[in-house]
Amino acid sequence: MALMEASMFVETIKPLIAQHGYLAVFCIVMLESVGVPIPGETALVLAAIFAGATGLLDIKLVIALAAAGAILGGNIGFWAGRRFGLPLLLTHGGKVGFSDERIKLGQYLFDHYGAKIVFFGRFVAILRIFAALLAGVNRYSWGQFMFFNATGGVIWAAIFGVGGYAFGDAVERVAGPLGKIVLALVVLGVAIGWWLIHTQEQKFIARAVAAYPGPLRVVPGELVEPAPGE
Repeated sequence: MALMEASMFVETIKPLIAQHGYLAVFCIVMLESVGVPIPGETALVLAAIFAGATGLLDIKLVIALAAAGAILGGNIGFWAGRRFGLPLLLTHGGKVGFSDERIKLGQYLFDHYGAKIVFFGRFVAILRIFAALLAGVNRYSWGQFMFFNATGGVIWAAIFGVGGYAFGDAVERVAGPLGKIVLALVVLGVAIGWWLIHTQEQKFIARAVAAYPGPLRVVPGELVEPAPGE
């Protein structure tokens, strides 16, 4: 099912790339970076392959616009998460398993590993969609977010743009078998990740609670803080 859905996405994006070129790449990558679950990386690679095969698109512009879309979309997602995400989690998070302890855990992880999450998240499909929103929700420093979001966006766009442009035919030939291998690796990775989170979560939660004691409240423009009097 996952492979079928991925194939449908590719077939949907192909005519958009052919008809709208640069605009399609910019918009699709930007929307994915905001938090909309659409395949921005696929759009970038298809545009790069199209540029290499036809010469109708300039690969330098494809890469530049993909990077610009990633940077702009990331910043929009960051501020959306910062403005709306945490109040919603504090009000309704308990209904979907986000207790105050888990909210503190998210802030703790961003305080200690935020740069890695933002930078390397650009190269991981799920994190590419949600990293900016999560950074905003967890009150990560905007200055640091801007740097690592921009750096990750430029390097990501360059790697996948140049890769699609130079090796487009090879990518298309191995796409089927590689997709099955990648799917198997993703399933294995999810299983390992679930095990690690399940076994280590309480240890990290204890550290987070110690780092941020007391009940949480939202202070506009600031980090989450304990309520007054705590």
